[in-house]
Amino acid sequence: MLTSLVINNFTLVSRLEQEFGAGMTVITGETGAGKSLILDALGLALGDRGDTDRIRLDAERVEVAASFDIGANRAAQSWLDEQGFERDTDSGECLVRRNLNREGRSRGYVNGQPATMAQLRDLGGLIIDIHNQHEHQSLLSREHQRDLLDDFGGYAKLRDTVAESYHDWSAARKARDHWRNNSGEISERRDLLSFQTQELEQLGLAEGEIETLEKEQLLLSNAESILRNCQLVLQLCDDSGDSEALPALSALNKACTMLEALPQVGGAIEEAGKLLDSARIQVAEAVTEIQQHLNSSELDPERLAQIEERLSLAYQLARKHKIKAEELPAHLRALGKELAQLETTGADGEDIEEQVRHSETQYLKAAEKLSKSRNKAAKAFATAVNGQLKDLAMGGASIEVGLNTNEGNRYSPNGLESVEFLVSTNPGQAHRALAKVASGGELSRISLAIQVVAAENSSIPVLVFDEVDVGVGGATASVIGKLLCKLGQSGQILCISHQAQVASYAQHHLLACKSQTDKVTESELVLLDETARAREIARMLGGEELTPATLSHAQEMLKASQSF
Repeated sequence: MLTSLVINNFTLVSRLEQEFGAGMTVITGETGAGKSLILDALGLALGDRGDTDRIRLDAERVEVAASFDIGANRAAQSWLDEQGFERDTDSGECLVRRNLNREGRSRGYVNGQPATMAQLRDLGGLIIDIHNQHEHQSLLSREHQRDLLDDFGGYAKLRDTVAESYHDWSAARKARDHWRNNSGEISERRDLLSFQTQELEQLGLAEGEIETLEKEQLLLSNAESILRNCQLVLQLCDDSGDSEALPALSALNKACTMLEALPQVGGAIEEAGKLLDSARIQVAEAVTEIQQHLNSSELDPERLAQIEERLSLAYQLARKHKIKAEELPAHLRALGKELAQLETTGADGEDIEEQVRHSETQYLKAAEKLSKSRNKAAKAFATAVNGQLKDLAMGGASIEVGLNTNEGNRYSPNGLESVEFLVSTNPGQAHRALAKVASGGELSRISLAIQVVAAENSSIPVLVFDEVDVGVGGATASVIGKLLCKLGQSGQILCISHQAQVASYAQHHLLACKSQTDKVTESELVLLDETARAREIARMLGGEELTPATLSHAQEMLKASQSF
């Protein structure tokens, strides 16, 4: 669940820190007070598109941090492990953070580690599900209806298998058509690839070998000069027996001995002694390294000739293939892969025809299984939604889920059928497409019923409802409050509402309020105690003018809802 939210410099919010508890939390307040800013900021933290105009005018960047308890969310835990993010196995805390500056640069973090926006969105999809007041508009889309049914049925893996099988079948058909149209070209291409791979295999160039050979060539081709100069350097540094010259190491040893014999006066002389001693050690180490090189090096013209011959052949093949010599091993692998693919088609195309038949069989097997699952889920889904419609004062309405075979038995990545919600708003009326039957108010309640059913079957622990009670009356609002409260018993519900009847059923009540001075407008959240909560419920019932009657009514509502 969401445990805390910290917002800095987001539109009207300069600084907000808010903790959240289990159960149902409602956010209320006057229009424009900043209720939806909280959800917008939460969306930003979870990878939503970031607009620089959401940064507070007196700030350079916005930052949002959301903390979640995922101790019981195995899907989120597995995702973090798969993506390589660290997690606290003791506390179960997962911290998501996002910042955005005025240049449009955005950075995301998960548990302190950098994360892409796509990763933030993927994680967000596992821990929070937002239902908003405009969802009934997308409900008219058959694609959205199909997704709702499939999510309710819980066969996401099967649906993915169907899509994957469809793409395999489609790719096999394209490969077959390509072979039929280009069989002569394919044969020529196969012969060319066979020759080229043999030529490169004969060279047998290993990954990184070019760099190694070039370094060795440079060393051997300059071996005589290197050895001569190393010997000269050794004579300059080490004792050469020449009485007319004092080698560097001997000179340093003598200088260090002379300084060590002086009284310990400190200061510059002591510092000079340290530097000379360090130089003596470094020169001695350099002498050792040069001696080792001289002992292990020798002129090898035969090896040099071998290297130059191999490099010459590699350079020649690289020019032929129009690539760099160091890219030859990777190029060989690519040519080999292409050759293997062409060889699997067979001389007469029989192999690729078999691939088409096999992939089609696999697709139909998965798609027919998906159809059976959808038929079963459609009945259960309709029953559940109809139960919710009855609670929402639409007892005369009912919904059916139509499954229509694709025109011409056409295959699709979504299966063999389309999904359509059919509604009858009155007893005795035929069920027709949702868009053709329901009025605006009816559509809102039908959408809410579907959202509640979807939420009840969701594995996502945090459910957000943003003004889903718009356009309903008091009695229906009370039912909505009960439904959301019931959902909160098994998860966490965050709800933005204008309805007093809905707000009264929450375990936690936050008030969004806005303050203004001559230069600054500020939004904040306030956790209400029982007294303040009664006053806010009364305001929602009767407006700004609080009367003993509205306050008494609010107290009665709170008392009744607490016993639910």
